[in-house]
Amino acid sequence: MMNHHPKSQKQKPAQASSKAMWGEARSERQAELQAQALKNATSGASVANYQAIFDGFAAMGIDPDDVMPRENVFTFNAWKALGRVVKRGQHGVRIVTVIPCTKKDPETGEETPVRKPKTTTVFHVSQTEAIN
Repeated sequence: MMNHHPKSQKQKPAQASSKAMWGEARSERQAELQAQALKNATSGASVANYQAIFDGFAAMGIDPDDVMPRENVFTFNAWKALGRVVKRGQHGVRIVTVIPCTKKDPETGEETPVRKPKTTTVFHVSQTEAIN
C-alpha cells in the first residue's frame, strides 16, 4: 500500500531585495545611456548622414521637408530620454556614426583617443509616441 503524502516544498530564500537593487542599477544605466544618446545626437556637428536620413525617410513616405536631424530625428535611446518611445513595428533609417573611444597600448599601458565607426538606427518623431 502506497502512502500519498503531499511533497514538502522547500522555500527559496527571499531575493526580492537583490532583484530590486539589480533592477535599480539597470534602470540607472539605461537612463545614463539614454541621456548620453541624446547628448550625442544634439551636440554633434557632422552632417555626413543627412542625405542618407533624408533619402531613407523619403522612401518611407515622410516628406523630406518634415525631416530635421538633431531636432525631430533621433535614435531609440535618445527618444526615450526625451520621454517618447518608438511605436511597435516601426522601421528606422540605418546610419553610420563615429563614436569617441580610447585604445590602450599593450606595451606602455597608455590610453589614446580613437574614433570608431558604429551603425545605428534613427527614427522620425512621427514614428514615436509619448511615454505614459
